[in-house]
Amino acid sequence: MRRRQLVAELKRLREAAQMTQEEVADRLDWHHTKVFRIETGRTGPHPNDVRVMLDVYGVSDSEQREALVQLAKEARKRGWWYSYRDVLPSRYEFFIGLEQEAASIRTFELAVVPGLLQTENYARALVRGGPLELTAEDVQRRVEVRMSRQQILTTANRPQLWVILDEAAIRRTVGGPDVMREQLEKLIDASEQARTTIQVVPYSVGAHPGTAGSFIVVGFAEPGEIDVVYMETIGGNLSVDKTEEVQHYATAFDHLRAVALSPDDSRAMLFEAANMLR
Repeated sequence: MRRRQLVAELKRLREAAQMTQEEVADRLDWHHTKVFRIETGRTGPHPNDVRVMLDVYGVSDSEQREALVQLAKEARKRGWWYSYRDVLPSRYEFFIGLEQEAASIRTFELAVVPGLLQTENYARALVRGGPLELTAEDVQRRVEVRMSRQQILTTANRPQLWVILDEAAIRRTVGGPDVMREQLEKLIDASEQARTTIQVVPYSVGAHPGTAGSFIVVGFAEPGEIDVVYMETIGGNLSVDKTEEVQHYATAFDHLRAVALSPDDSRAMLFEAANMLR
């Protein structure tokens, strides 16, 4: 979040100074792609980089300069997930950082239970059955990350969580009947918690906006902050933060809410699915 705020302000200041990225790089004797990497979030700017960029942009206000330099320092602080960076997929660290700052999380899953609501046994079965060939240690470390992520749902200012599942996600017996029943029972418990809503899109709906794939929309409370859409793929994880593109996913989520069972009827389906595994 802090990095996003910083790069957005640096980009605004560059445009206000009527300079191109290449012109800034030339003035600072940087590689011609460095400003591009900073403004797209690919590179976290060092506080010293921010200072010289502000010089080039003609920013002389001491309070504004200090605020942006401080933001750069805070953006470079490492989260708890940094020690797991060796086993995290591309851009997963970025997503976890956003998740920690989220005011709302809207997620649609086509085939599996979302990570924030997975049991440890279910998560382990998913990671083991995934597309990557992992050692037992790597599997365990990925499961630890998933369980640690769930801590955001135990905080006083926890995000609003709205989950929509295709019925396939609750019918697929991941890890065997016992593991899946435990998982369904966790979903039932979660559906009864404040600030958590769970809906199921039944098979009877047929084609729906989510058949194109799973996605997560992360929203923020800060004024002016744009929602971010995150998607996981085999080839690498993707994020979208352009307003018009994010709106497509927000609209799809609204349509999914409309065709899904009500929260009460969804809970009833979860009970029925769990009982079938006894």
